[in-house]
Amino acid sequence: MHPFLSSDFHVRWSTLVPEAVEPDVRHALDLAKSAIEAICTQDPAAATYESTFIALENATEALGHGWGRLNHLDSVSDNPAQREALNQMLPEVSDFYSSIPLNERLWNILKAVGEGPDVVKLDPVGKRLVEETLADFRQSGADLPEKQKQRVAAIEAELSKLTKQYAERVLDSTNAWELVITDESKLAGLPESAMAAAAANARTKGLEAPAWRFTLQFPSMFPLMQHLHDDAIRRQVWEASSQVGACGEYDNTTLVWRILELRHEKSAILGHEHFADLTLLRRMAKTGAGALDFIKNLHSRILPAFHADFRQLTHYKAAKTGQPADLLEPWETAYWAELQRKENYDLDDEALRPYFPVDGVMAGMFEIASRLFGITIQQKETIFIDPQFPISNPLSLIEVWHPEVSFYEIHDSQSGSHLGSFYADWHPRESKRGGAWMNSLHTGGPCEPHLGLIIGNMSPPVDGKPALLTHREVETIFHEFGHLLHGMLSEVPVKSLSGTNVPWDFVELPSQIMENFCWDRQSLDLFARHHETGEPIPDDLFAKMIAARNYLSASGFMRQLSFAKLDLELHIHFEKWHGNDLDAVDKEILADYRAPLKTPTPTMLRRFGHLFSSPTGYAAGYYSYKWAEVLDADAFTRFQDEGVLNPETGRSFREHILSKGNSAPVDELYRRFMGRDPELEPLLVRAGLAAAPLA
Repeated sequence: MHPFLSSDFHVRWSTLVPEAVEPDVRHALDLAKSAIEAICTQDPAAATYESTFIALENATEALGHGWGRLNHLDSVSDNPAQREALNQMLPEVSDFYSSIPLNERLWNILKAVGEGPDVVKLDPVGKRLVEETLADFRQSGADLPEKQKQRVAAIEAELSKLTKQYAERVLDSTNAWELVITDESKLAGLPESAMAAAAANARTKGLEAPAWRFTLQFPSMFPLMQHLHDDAIRRQVWEASSQVGACGEYDNTTLVWRILELRHEKSAILGHEHFADLTLLRRMAKTGAGALDFIKNLHSRILPAFHADFRQLTHYKAAKTGQPADLLEPWETAYWAELQRKENYDLDDEALRPYFPVDGVMAGMFEIASRLFGITIQQKETIFIDPQFPISNPLSLIEVWHPEVSFYEIHDSQSGSHLGSFYADWHPRESKRGGAWMNSLHTGGPCEPHLGLIIGNMSPPVDGKPALLTHREVETIFHEFGHLLHGMLSEVPVKSLSGTNVPWDFVELPSQIMENFCWDRQSLDLFARHHETGEPIPDDLFAKMIAARNYLSASGFMRQLSFAKLDLELHIHFEKWHGNDLDAVDKEILADYRAPLKTPTPTMLRRFGHLFSSPTGYAAGYYSYKWAEVLDADAFTRFQDEGVLNPETGRSFREHILSKGNSAPVDELYRRFMGRDPELEPLLVRAGLAAAPLA
C-alpha cells in the first residue's frame, strides 16, 4: 500500500501522511530506476520510438504523482513532520531527476533512435517529442564529460535544497509577525470588511474582544496600507513586510548569492555566458540580451508617464496637507494613491466588493468559459477527513485537503466527455504559502481526464458571510483559471508536451487573456452581481471603474519591469554584482525604475519566491509576464473585433492555443490563432500609455 502513489483519480488526501513519504518515494524511485534501466539495456538496433521516448515518458510517472502530491501539500498544508519527511527525501529525488539527462547509456540509445531514419515516419507530435527531448538532454549537459556531468548533478541537488530552504524562511518569517490592535480609534479609515476580517482573525487566536489581528498575508496587510489613516501603523506594517526573509534565522541573503552562484556555474559548465542565455535558449526571447532589450524598450516608452504619476501624487498630498511638495515615504504611497483615486474618480474599491462574492465570481467565470470554449463545469460534493482523526467515507465523496477546498468537473458540451477535474482553494492560512498559482496533479490525454488545482490567498469569509473580493482578486481568479484551462483542455497525447508545458514566456498568455473578461460589461454581467440583491454593477459605478482603470498605470507597469530588470541583471551580469550588498545592488540596477521615495526601500530579493523558491522557476524569466501581456493584449483584439463572448472566436482559441500545449512551436500556434505575429501597440493602448514618447 503506497498512498502517495495511488492511481485513484480522486486523491485520498487523508492517507497522505508524513509516515508514508519515505517508503512511497523510495518505491517510486525504484520503479523509475528500473524503467530507465530497461530502456538502457535494449539492443540499440531493435529500439523504437515507443521503447525509448515513450518509455521514458512513462518511467517517472509514479514518482511524479507521489512527489507532486507531497510538494502540493507542502504548499497548502505545511506542518513540521511533513516538512521533515520532504526534506529527508529531497536530496535523493533531486539526484535522481538530475541524473536522467546525464545518464550516458540512456543518452546514447535516445540519440540512436532520435537521429535514426525512422523518425521521419512519426506524426508531428512524435517528431516534436523527439526534438524536445533531445534538446532537453543537451541543454541539461548530456554531451558533457563525466566529471562535468557529476558537477552539474551536484549543483542541481544543492539548488533543490537551498531553494526549498529559501521558501521555508519566507513562509516562516511571514507567519512570525502579527499586529494586534485593541483601540478601535486607531483603525480609522479602515474599511468595514477589513475590520471584520481582523476581528475574526483575532477570535481564531483566542484573543479577547475588542481585538483586531493583522498579519503579513496580503488580504490582511494591504487594506491597512491602502486605507488606514494612522501613518505610524502603516509604517510599522511596511517595515515588517520589507523584512520578510531578511532578519535573524530567516535571513535569505547568503542563500540568494549562493543560488545565483550555482546557477552561474552551471551555465558556464554548459557552455553559456550566463544563466539567462541557458534558460532562454528555447523560449520566445531566445537570449538574455533579447529579454533585457524588450524590458528596456518598454521602460523607455513609459518612463515619462511614470515620473508624471509620482509628481502628481506628491503634489496631491501637498495640496491636501498644506505642506510643501516633498518625496513620499514608502508606507504613504498606497494610502495617498487611494485617496486621490477616490477623489478623482469617485471610486472606492470597497464599493465593488459586494458585487464579487467568490461563489458568484466562480459561477459567472464558468459561464463565460462554457460559452467561449464549449465546456460545462459542475461542482461536486466533497468531504474533508483529518488525517489525525480519520473517519469513514461511506458515500465515497471526493476528499479535499482542507474544509474550504471545492472540487469541480469539466465536460465537453457536445460530446459530454470528461475533460478534467480540479480543486479550488482561495483563502489564506498560516500553513499555506502566499500568492496564487495553478498546478497539475495528473496529466491526462485525448481519452483520459486531467486533474489540476487553482490556489489563491484572497479575502476570506467572515462570520458566516460570503467572501467578498476586490476587483484585483477577481482578476487573479480569472488569471489562474486561464492557466487551468490551458491544462484541462489540452488534447496532446504526449504528456510532457501537454497543457502548460510550454516556454515560460508563452505560458502566461492563456492566464492573462482571461483577465480581460473582468473589464468588459457583457462578461461582467455574468458574474458581477450583488451578493444580496443579485443586481449587476450599476452603470455609474461601472463607468467610474472603467475611467479609473489606467489610474497610475505607468507605476504598475514599471513595477513589473523593475522585477524583470532586477532578475535579468543579476543572472546576466552576476560576476559584476557578486558579493556586494544586496540592497546597494538593487538600488543601482533599478536607479531609473524605482519611484523616488524619502526612505530607501530594502530589496525584495530576500523574499522574491518567483526567482529563488525553486531551482529555476521564473529565474531569468520574470520578463515573461510583460512578454505575455503583449501577446494577450494583442490576441484579445480578435475577441473585441469578433465579439467578446463570440463562441467561434473562443473555439478558435481553444483549438489553436488551449488544446495544443507544446505540440508545435508556440510562435506558430500564435500565428494560427491571429493570422500574424504579435504587435506591441495594443498593450500600450490598453494601459493608456500609447502616446508616451520614446526616450
